[in-house]
Formats: sequence, C-alpha cells, structure tokens
Amino acid sequence: MQIHYEIFRRVGAKGGWTLHEVMSSRDRAIDSAKALMANDQATGVKVVKETYNDETGDYLTLKIFEDGHNQLKVEAAAEEAPHALPCFKPDDLYSYHARATMSRLLVDFLSRDKITITELIHRADLLEKLEATGTVYRHAIQKVAVAQASSTTTPVQQIVKSLNELATQAFHRVYRDQRNGLFPDPRPEQFAELAAKLAGQGDASYLFNGALARHLKDSPNWDDKVLRLLTIMQTAPAEGEPRKLVLKSIDAIGAEILNGSAALHELMGPVENLAEALERLIVLFLGKPQAEGGHTGLNALAERFAADEMPESRTAIAGRIVAEFKSSKRLHPDVMVDELKSLRRLANKVVLGVGKYMSHEDLIAAFTLRSKRLVTAEALGPYVSEAPIEERIERLLFVEDNIIGVENKRQLSTFVMPVLQAAAFENYFNNPKLPILGRLQRLASIQGRVQRCGFVEEAKREIAEKLDRLAWDIASRAKLFEGFDAKKSSHADKAMTLLKLLTGGFLTEGRMSARARDSIVAYLARPGFFAAYFDAQVKAGSSADRDAVMIELMDNLTKVGITAESGLKDIAA
Repeated sequence: MQIHYEIFRRVGAKGGWTLHEVMSSRDRAIDSAKALMANDQATGVKVVKETYNDETGDYLTLKIFEDGHNQLKVEAAAEEAPHALPCFKPDDLYSYHARATMSRLLVDFLSRDKITITELIHRADLLEKLEATGTVYRHAIQKVAVAQASSTTTPVQQIVKSLNELATQAFHRVYRDQRNGLFPDPRPEQFAELAAKLAGQGDASYLFNGALARHLKDSPNWDDKVLRLLTIMQTAPAEGEPRKLVLKSIDAIGAEILNGSAALHELMGPVENLAEALERLIVLFLGKPQAEGGHTGLNALAERFAADEMPESRTAIAGRIVAEFKSSKRLHPDVMVDELKSLRRLANKVVLGVGKYMSHEDLIAAFTLRSKRLVTAEALGPYVSEAPIEERIERLLFVEDNIIGVENKRQLSTFVMPVLQAAAFENYFNNPKLPILGRLQRLASIQGRVQRCGFVEEAKREIAEKLDRLAWDIASRAKLFEGFDAKKSSHADKAMTLLKLLTGGFLTEGRMSARARDSIVAYLARPGFFAAYFDAQVKAGSSADRDAVMIELMDNLTKVGITAESGLKDIAA
C-alpha cells in the first residue's frame, strides 16, 4: 500500500474543488490546508487521504479534514465515493502515483527504448512514438478504465473517452511547449542556475524535468544516465528551494530507473543466479561499492546512499530486495544446501539496512514467505531422499536452522517422523556390524539438535522420545548396562565410564540417561567407592587432596543431573 494526501481548495461561494497540492505527510497536508484558509487563499479546503493498492491498481479515498466559510452540503456516500477517473487534468498525470501506474502499464515500451516515465511525459518525440504504436497506447488506457469502472457506476466506454481526452491534452501541451522552446537545454554545470531561476514558479518541476529529459536524450545506456544525473547533483545549489528542486527531480528519475527490471539488470551486470543478484542489490542498498562487475554509475549511486541521499531511489532498491525475497524464484535453482546457505548469508547482510527505508516487519514477512516455499514435499523431497537414511534427519535440521516462521518449522517437523519410523532407519541403527557406541552417539547427537531447534514443543518431545526408544532397544539387545555390571573392574571405574558416556554425548535423554544415572548412584553407594575413586585419580597423576577430589567429583555428577545432595548422601567411603 502507498499513501499520499491531496489538498483541495475552493474559491468563491459556489466554486468547485480544485487540487492544490499533494503531500506524503498527513500533518503537513492538514497544516497546509489550514494555512490556505488563514491567508484567505480559499473559501474552503479539504484534505483527502489516497491509499493506493499495488495489487489491484485502485485507490481508496477518505476525507480526513475539511474547513471553509461555505461548506457545500454533500451526502457522505457521494463525498467518499472513489473518483471515476484517477486524474482530472493534464497536471495530474505528473503526480507520483500516476507516473507509477504508467510505468507499470508501459513497462515494455519504456524498457525497449531505455527511458523512464519522466522522460516519456516530457519529450514530444517519445510521446509521438507512443501514439504511433496504437495498440500499446490503447491497451494502457483500457486497463486503467477497466480498473476504475470496477469501483464506480460509470461505464467503461465513458472512462476510456475521458482518459483519451485527458491524455490528448497532456500530449498537446508537451508538443506545444516543445515547439515554443519552453524546455531549457542547459549543460550539466548550468542546472543549478536553472533551478535557482525556476524555484518558486508553479511549473518549476515540469520545466526542470523537461530539461533533465533533454539532457538524458543521447545517453547510450542506463549507467550513463545515472552518471549524468549524479553529475548534476554534485553542482546542486547549496540550500533552499533550488536545491530541493534539483535533488527531488533527480531522485525521482533515479527511482524510476531502479524500479525498472531491465535497467537494473543492465546496471548490475550478468549474474549466475538470484542469490548473486540479491547480494549485489543489498551491497548497493547499504551504500557499498560493488566487489566486481559493478558499473561506474552504480558505484557512484552507492556513494550517495552511503551519504543518506536520494531517499526515493534507495526506497526503490529496498522494495526490489523485499520483492525478490518474496518471489518464488529460487536463489540456487538446483542445490538446496546452497539455497539455504545463501538465504542465511543474505539475511545477515540485509538486516544491517533495516531502518527508515526498509522495515523489519516487511523483511521478516518476505523471509517467512520464502521459507514457506522450502518446506514443501516438492522442495524437500529430492534433497532428503538423495541422502543416506542415517543422514536424512540431519538434513531436515539443517533446513530448520536456516528458515524462519513458527508455522514453517511446524510444517518441517512433520517430515521428521516418517524418516524415524522408516524400517531402513531402524535397520541401520540396529546393525550389529557397526560399533554400538558410535550408533548411540549419533542418536544422542540428533536428539540434542532436535531439542535445541525451533520445532514446537510437542513435536520436539515426540521426536526425542522416539530416538530414546530406539537407543534403548539397541542398548537392550547388546545388554550394554548388564555388561557394565558384569565387569570385574572396580565400582569407581564403572561409575566413571558411565559418567564419560553421559558427558560425552553418547546417551540420549530419557530412559537411557536415567538408567545410566541410576547405575552411577548405585555404584556410589557400594562400600569403598570413594577410596577406590581417589586411588584411581592419584594413579592418573592427580596431586589434589581428598577434599579437592570430592569437589571435582560432585561437579561431574551435577553436570549429568545427579544432585549434590543425593551424591554426597550416597557416596560410600
């Protein structure tokens, strides 16, 4: 959604509403309307909020302020009804939203001729060329008419007729002004002087943009256009309205260039995939020079961004970045690992630019949507199935570590249980030819990663319990704990071996760890345990006294979940 505020004024007792100015700030728009009344420049004023829907191309109109000596009585429904036409006079075609709409409708024409919409509507030769296309011109008119007719009772044919008349008036105005030599043709260093001359005039922006359009006429490519614009910026007036006129006009054309896919692709140069393209966009947005392949104009633009200049152009890049993250195109079309690594790398970079040009909420929404497209059977199927059965859960957990969104992670967790329940998975870990401690450690490692991941608690508990049951079955078949009991070594040695298994991540949490802790506590209570334990520490080279050895033992017991109270109580001297 894009929002602007239109200030209308009325002059005379029965005068109609005329558009006075358009602003992006609600407070400034209302203050400006009040100033018109205070200075007796109008007998009535109102401020209308216009909300533009990017998806439908429609406007939502809402009056937010009105004042006047002779307010006309208009029914509320009629007052708030959307206009049958998006524009009422030729000047309206030069507004921000009108230019944005025309840019979308004429994207192919603009790309083919390597021009921006501002250049088109200020150059007679280009308007003649557009008229000559016939089909392109008519289709653009018809698309706007159909969109407007859907929210009004005005017939499409009537809207088409009105739009044609409006466009014809606008075209003829440019033709006339061109013939009369109204558009200046200054050299780059003369634009500052031109801005000083035009500042304050009602048609200052129209004439200044006309001069810019003529200056860009012979540019061979987009990079040259950017350089020409930035060269003019370098000599802009130091302050006041002339400076605002220069900076705003150049920034608007810069934004139009950067909003165009064809222009942006040429400026960025050839890339292998979307990940590389996005990385270059992010580097530009952050105001840093391109590492390689960047054009001179692009690096000059990055310097302006670094100085926090050209806000409209920078906003255009921010919007493009968010749009690309939302798109269905993969960062790396064929390699899921590279896709996920690039997603994390790009996220870490672009988050540095969150602020007034890019909202955190928009970025999170974009990454959540891209993550959603990665947790489907179509995307995950090949990535998981091509891996050995024992590695499939780790691959799913790698995906989890690189996506965001609670619902996305919940969806991803549903792919884990089928792998765990597969006969091939259990057969692998029950294979007696593989070392038992290696199999148990692998299961404990997987369980630990699951418990640390972002799955919902219920899913984590279910997966962890399944892994623990599998580990318990393996240990039971191998009589692991019974084997420890049957060893002829001391109880101290047995307890220390189990402690090492617990601290070394060989045992899953649950039944396996509980059994190990119970066995350790039982060994602690056997007569002569601590004496044997202390002797073993001395033989291992420890020079600590009995108290220090006891403290170290209690620390180790605490690490595996055996409390100091129960440990001290059960240790037998």
